[in-house]
Amino acid sequence: MKVALVYTSTTPELIELVEKEVRQLLPQGTEIISNQDPSILAEVREAGYVTAPPAARLVGMYMKAVSDGADAILNICSSVGEVADAAQDIAKYTGIPIVRIDEDMCREAVRQGVRIGVMATLPTTLTPTKNTILRVAREMNKHVELVDVLVDGAFGLDQKQFKELMTNYAGEISDRVDVILFAQGSMAYCEEYIHEKCGKPVLSSPRFGAAALKEALAKKGLL
Repeated sequence: MKVALVYTSTTPELIELVEKEVRQLLPQGTEIISNQDPSILAEVREAGYVTAPPAARLVGMYMKAVSDGADAILNICSSVGEVADAAQDIAKYTGIPIVRIDEDMCREAVRQGVRIGVMATLPTTLTPTKNTILRVAREMNKHVELVDVLVDGAFGLDQKQFKELMTNYAGEISDRVDVILFAQGSMAYCEEYIHEKCGKPVLSSPRFGAAALKEALAKKGLL
């Protein structure tokens, strides 16, 4: 069995976390392909939204994974999650599911509360994540209220500094939300830390994405 992880941006923490979660849930010996193109997120950040050229390159990465024999694809970046949504028809046609790392996390946030805090270090991640939360809330027939938190000054910090910055921003909204959601998988290593500091449920995407990938493979009869 072979799965493809599609990254539009990477940090050592993100790659380690995602691969750890995937390997924990999938059978030993599963081959993991890692496809990476950081220029995609760089262009999205510069434009402020997903323009046609990076979207085309991302779809090309999906198709390369299909050509390379992947049984399923996990889209890691939430900023381009709506490209993964747009590619669902071709995923069904090829029989190779394209799974979003963050969709089941968004569903769990809606299950856990009405007031959802959405934390991101990139403005380009906030809007697609909020759109996904609102879509799944509508599908679940629930009304939710979203509280945005753009964590300024996060880039270039080490893990200790980043945790302190996250704690400051999370503390500003903890009294106003039922659950906190991290919009970017790269923030996941702070999940337990922020939960302990704020006393609120905190959700990050790698574990949800890995579980969704496993479910997609099971639906194909491969597990």
